[in-house]
Amino acid sequence: MSIFSRDDAQTATATGAAVSPELAALTGDYTIDPAHSTIGFVARHAMVTNVKGSFQDFTGTLQLDGTDPSRSTASIDVVMDSISTGNADRDGHLKSADFFKADEFPAMTFRSTKAEVLGGDDYRITGDLTILGTTRPLAIDLEFNGAAKDPFGNERVGFEGKAEILRSEWGLTWNAALETGGVLVSDKIKLNFDISAIRNA
Repeated sequence: MSIFSRDDAQTATATGAAVSPELAALTGDYTIDPAHSTIGFVARHAMVTNVKGSFQDFTGTLQLDGTDPSRSTASIDVVMDSISTGNADRDGHLKSADFFKADEFPAMTFRSTKAEVLGGDDYRITGDLTILGTTRPLAIDLEFNGAAKDPFGNERVGFEGKAEILRSEWGLTWNAALETGGVLVSDKIKLNFDISAIRNA
């Protein structure tokens, strides 16, 4: 089942017919459940391997419209001090003035500006990503994983997402040259999202 059905939405617009009750029922406000969600990243290290990390502390909301995807929105706030790569020294370096300056810029934020249907269960949400006080556009490709009621009575929806950024465009320019050529940390960073959100009462 697609949360946003292009065919249903277009038919409803053209004929005035009601959209699918299953889709319309998903319309509402949701809060991201951080205990069952992940905001992660992958960076190339020393030109030969990938280092994976994630943020352990974040909040977010979704406003879903099952009849018109262009009206859906997303908002996420990430605590930069919560970055984790499985190595305390590396995490400390990432929080320092060389990278995220977590003391001066404690949060990274995303505010959506546009939502699109790509087909089937695939969507794209575009918005403003702010890091180190710099705001630039970011497009996230999403796959809708479905909706369900959990054993505790919570109505949940799930998404998987991915995006790529050049960290230098947000002022994250620290690097070190390698003797064999190349640099220690890639400019391109892959972002990944596994989101579970609970419908507000």
